[in-house]
Amino acid sequence: MSVNKVFLLGNVGTDPEVRYVAPDKPIARFRLATTERAHTTASGATIPETTEWHTIVMTGRNAQVAERYIRKGGQLFIEGHLRTRTWEDRNQIKHKETEIYAESFELLARPRTDQSSPNQ
Repeated sequence: MSVNKVFLLGNVGTDPEVRYVAPDKPIARFRLATTERAHTTASGATIPETTEWHTIVMTGRNAQVAERYIRKGGQLFIEGHLRTRTWEDRNQIKHKETEIYAESFELLARPRTDQSSPNQ
C-alpha cells in the first residue's frame, strides 16, 4: 500500500497561467507560498522564518474556476498529490520539477485591493 497526498495552506504568488490543450481541456499553473513562522527552540536556538514555493497544477473544472477566481495574494487550501516530471531543454540540460496536482481546493481569502480613500 502507498499514499501520495498533499495538504497545503498558503498564499498565491502568481496569477494562474491557463492554457487549453483542447477547447474543453484547460490546465492552470501557478505558484503557492507556504511559510513556517520563526521560533526559538527549547535550547534557545532561533530558527528564522522560512518560505517554500510550490507549483500548483489544476485541470478541467478546477482550472476554469482558478482562471476566474484565483489571484495573486489570495489564500488557498489545497488537497492534491505530488507528481515529478523531468525534461531536457534545447541545450540538453536535464530539469526536474515536483508539482502538486490539485484535486480540490478552497479559496479562503481574496487578495486585498488598494482602494483610494474618498478624500484623495
